Amino acid sequence: MSITSISSESSSLNKIVKALCIALVVTVWTSTLIFGLYILAFYGVSWYEGNLEEWNMGLPNLHDPEEKAANAGIGLHFVMGGIILILGCIQLLEKIRVHFPVFHRWVGRIYVVACLLAAVGGLVFIFQKGTIGGTVMNIGFALYGILMFLAAIQTWRFAMKKQFEQHRVWAIRLFALAIGSWLYRMAYGLWIFLMDGVGIADFYGPFDYVMDFAFYIPNLIIAEIFIRKQQVLQSVPLKIGATLILSVSTGLLVLATYFFTLHYWSPPIIELFQG
Repeated sequence: MSITSISSESSSLNKIVKALCIALVVTVWTSTLIFGLYILAFYGVSWYEGNLEEWNMGLPNLHDPEEKAANAGIGLHFVMGGIILILGCIQLLEKIRVHFPVFHRWVGRIYVVACLLAAVGGLVFIFQKGTIGGTVMNIGFALYGILMFLAAIQTWRFAMKKQFEQHRVWAIRLFALAIGSWLYRMAYGLWIFLMDGVGIADFYGPFDYVMDFAFYIPNLIIAEIFIRKQQVLQSVPLKIGATLILSVSTGLLVLATYFFTLHYWSPPIIELFQG
C-alpha cells in the first residue's frame, strides 16, 4: 500500500471521527435539553406546588414526609439538575465563548453553582436517607456527587486563574458528569427496550449494580476522547476505536431519546407550556 493511499485513508478517518463527534454532541444536546425541561416540568413544578408525593410516580419511595432534609436535598438536586442540563449545552458552544464572552462567563457562573448545589443536594439525600438500591448504589451515587463537586470547583478555579485550556478540559469533564442523570435513564430505557429488562431486579439486579457506576464512568472516557482528539486523530487504531464508540453511542442515544420523549418526557413538558 502506497504512502498516498495510507494518507488518504487516514484523512478519511479523521473526517469521519470529526463528523461523528458533531453528531454525538448534537444528539446529547438535544436529548439533555428535552430531559432538562422534563425535570423542571415534573419534579420542579411538583416541588413548587408542594405535591411532593408525585415524585414517587417517577421513582418509588423517593419522597417521605418524615424525611424533610432528604426531601429538600433531592428537590435541590432535581431543580439544579434541570438547570445544568439546559445550560451545559450553551456553555460548550465555541461561537458563544468567542463572540459573547460576558454572557459565557455569567452563564458559566450559574452553571457551576448549579452543579455544586446539585451535587450537595444529592449527597444530603444519600447520607440522610440512602438510595433505593442500598449500599452499592449509595457508594456509586456518592462517588458521582463527589466527582461532580470536584470538577465544578476545578472548572471555576482555572477560569478564575485565567488558565483557559485547563478550564476547558475541566468544563468538558464537568459536562460529562452533569449529564449522568440523563444517561442513567437512557441506559435503563434502552435495556428495557432491547433486552426486556433482563438483569433488572428492583435496583438489586446485575444490570442495576453495573449502572450504579456506568452512568458516569463511560461519559468520562468519551470526554477524554474529546479532550485528546488531536492525539486520537494521529493513531489509526485509536481512530477506528473512536469511530465504533461514537457510532454506537450516537445510534443508541437517538433511539432512547425517541422512546423516552414519546412515552415519558413530552406529557409534563406540554402540560407546563399549556399552563
